[in-house]
Amino acid sequence: MNLVKFNQYPTITDMLENLERNFLGRVDETSGDVPAVNIEEKKDKFVLHMAAPGMKKDDFKIDLDNYVLTISSEKKEEKNEDDKNFTRREFIYNSFSRSFTLPKTVDIEKITAEYKDGVLVLDMPKKEEELKLTKQIKIS
Repeated sequence: MNLVKFNQYPTITDMLENLERNFLGRVDETSGDVPAVNIEEKKDKFVLHMAAPGMKKDDFKIDLDNYVLTISSEKKEEKNEDDKNFTRREFIYNSFSRSFTLPKTVDIEKITAEYKDGVLVLDMPKKEEELKLTKQIKIS
């Protein structure tokens, strides 16, 4: 079962932005970069690792709605420099949102999250196998 949807056919705009970012070194500061995610499936659970260095655990918001897990962050910062001859004021705004459709085998009541050393880790245990609702009945 896939946890992450992937667009197999990128648009021309996606390709041009990718060329600018990778070969020309241009980065769109206003869009914000989305943290990289690795998802590992183990026998009894799924483990999601999100690389988000420089953040605090209070910067994250994790929501679950109908098996759609959304991890988001919104960080605002303002810097002021006052001198006799000038005043400099900068606003820094970073935000992202990532959503994942979880399989029905995840026990949503037991999901835990931890942020340590710049990595957000979500531990998503699987439910015990549901009883199969199929049965072969012999005719007597």
